[in-house]
Amino acid sequence: MRYLTAGESHGPQLTTIIEGVPAHLTLETEDINFDLARRQKGHGRGRRMQIEKDQVKIMSGVRHGKTTGAPITLVVENDDWKHWTKIMGIEPLDESLSEEDVKRKITRPRPGHADLVGAMKFNHRDMRNVLERSSARETTVRVAAGAVAKKILSTFGIKVGSHVLEIGGVKADDTNYASIEELQEKTESSPVRCLDRVAEQKMMAAIDQAKNDGDSIGGIVEVVIEGVPAGIGSYVQYDKKLDAKIAGAVMGINAFKGVEVGIGFEAASKPGSQVHDEILWDEKDGYTRRTNNMGGFEGGMTNGMPIVVRGVMKPIPTLYKPLQSVDIETKEVFEASIERSDSCAVPAAAVVAEAVVAWEVAVALLDKFGSEFIEEIGENIERYEERVKNF
Repeated sequence: MRYLTAGESHGPQLTTIIEGVPAHLTLETEDINFDLARRQKGHGRGRRMQIEKDQVKIMSGVRHGKTTGAPITLVVENDDWKHWTKIMGIEPLDESLSEEDVKRKITRPRPGHADLVGAMKFNHRDMRNVLERSSARETTVRVAAGAVAKKILSTFGIKVGSHVLEIGGVKADDTNYASIEELQEKTESSPVRCLDRVAEQKMMAAIDQAKNDGDSIGGIVEVVIEGVPAGIGSYVQYDKKLDAKIAGAVMGINAFKGVEVGIGFEAASKPGSQVHDEILWDEKDGYTRRTNNMGGFEGGMTNGMPIVVRGVMKPIPTLYKPLQSVDIETKEVFEASIERSDSCAVPAAAVVAEAVVAWEVAVALLDKFGSEFIEEIGENIERYEERVKNF
């Protein structure tokens, strides 16, 4: 299973084509729209979220509410496109462009963005060609693809959730939850997707302060997946290790600068006796672990415990008190260009992280149990789990 995305931040639409989704999967637009709406929420989001009300259109691969096994095309239209038709049009430039439109040419790269290096790489003198595609707006259709992956996982009893652990130095102390359902319920009612109601208020205050200062702040998100069978992924080759694939997917999210699985970097300061998870067995559950320091992985494979992955998001680099930059045409020092932006997108990033982690798990699951049609996959999983339980 794989997908490709296309589209620009202020273009007419964002598109993804997904190949390899099994036939007979129940899939409706609401399954995807639910996660698209979650991505747009969160304290600290900018005016773009008031303009765009993301809704998916399923253009192929689904008939009468069921996938057919053919490629699935998902489209999310940009409502703001009507204001950008001249600036982002595909036709050659003509005299219809106003002076204001011409001013939209960007020659002043923003520190922390792809603007300058992307322009150097592709020899663009107008860096709008770079920022339109490198924008985090593209994660819209990654969330759409992830929603399809989550639908596959839920069909086999695998549950996905996420929450925010830290924003702007404010850390959540109470991160306990009894089930994924409780995690989902509590985070959906939080403006910052945080389980700790005390920390939630402090996080919102930190976001407001950053906005007032013309600044931005980042944070840490955590994704949890329960119900994944043991043995998904592989130890045989480095590029088959599922935890490595997940780490790469999380690092591929815009503005993410670090990933850890389980206790992650904390393991560096602990002795092995306090790091590795002791193995248990009983007739009801088969093999389990006393703890889950390894975040559900051993040797690049799932071990049956919940998958726990955290990602670090840096502060958004578009600032309303812009940093110094250099005009690529004149080489003069300027304050960097300002594009419409958020003061904090960490709560939304948690939803994106859910999507990309769920995608990698779904791909690995289908690699193990087949990918032709849902009923066969379910039978394969059932037989496998019965075997490993009594191993």
